Amino acid sequence: MIEAILTMGISGLAFGVLLGVAARKFRVEQDPRIPKIIQVLPGANCGGCGFPGCSGLAAAIVEGKAPVNACTVGGNAVAEKVAEIMGVQALAVEPKVAVVYCQGSLDVAENRAEYVGIEDCRALDQLGGVKGCPYGCLGLGSCVKACKFGAMYMSPQGIPVVIREKCTGCGACVKACPRKLIELVPADKQVHILCRSYDKGPQVRKYCKVGCIACQACVRACPLKAISMDRGTLARIDYSLCDNCEICVAKCPVKTIVSYKASEEKAAS
Repeated sequence: MIEAILTMGISGLAFGVLLGVAARKFRVEQDPRIPKIIQVLPGANCGGCGFPGCSGLAAAIVEGKAPVNACTVGGNAVAEKVAEIMGVQALAVEPKVAVVYCQGSLDVAENRAEYVGIEDCRALDQLGGVKGCPYGCLGLGSCVKACKFGAMYMSPQGIPVVIREKCTGCGACVKACPRKLIELVPADKQVHILCRSYDKGPQVRKYCKVGCIACQACVRACPLKAISMDRGTLARIDYSLCDNCEICVAKCPVKTIVSYKASEEKAAS
């Protein structure tokens, strides 16, 4: 019995020594810049950069697989620190914010049924949703739950609202929406066509009071030709051309087009 115990102990010790030697021999030395970059990153681990957490991004930057300004959450301040560690010139980060392209709240959009089940938009989407609009917001707030920065909330009417001042442009809400109703746009663009329905105008009017009816009044009114028709039934803005003039906002007969600038100025007055 004692011999067996001694044999097991000696064997365990031998294996331990072998493992220690193997660990030292096959150890991969970490680039010292990686922990330095991790230290200056915000630590949100939101995945907005496309890499698995801040450590994944740090390794990607060092390996040349990601630019020094890849962290949208950290913005220019973090980009400058990372660039200094890497010994390169800092690249400016274009601030972006999330925009929810739907206004189909309970008071303006038709509901076909009541839903009782998992409080998750993907689950409800598999059932087709409960609203008349097959393209509209499902209203269960999966995007709000995905936001790690408290930059979104559900309105009393069941539509997610973005708090622009808090939005970091991480994109977590974009990934959470099964109907692709949320996009990241340049923060200085404040005029948006808040609809994603490709149905024809008469059909849209049956289930939503603020859906795009493809009248093309905005297309004709835009002096910069920044608005065009997608599939012939949905107006879209080319943000690279838009200068926030708000002419289209005034021309839209169903208030599908909104100006966040005008809304903010009204709230401040």
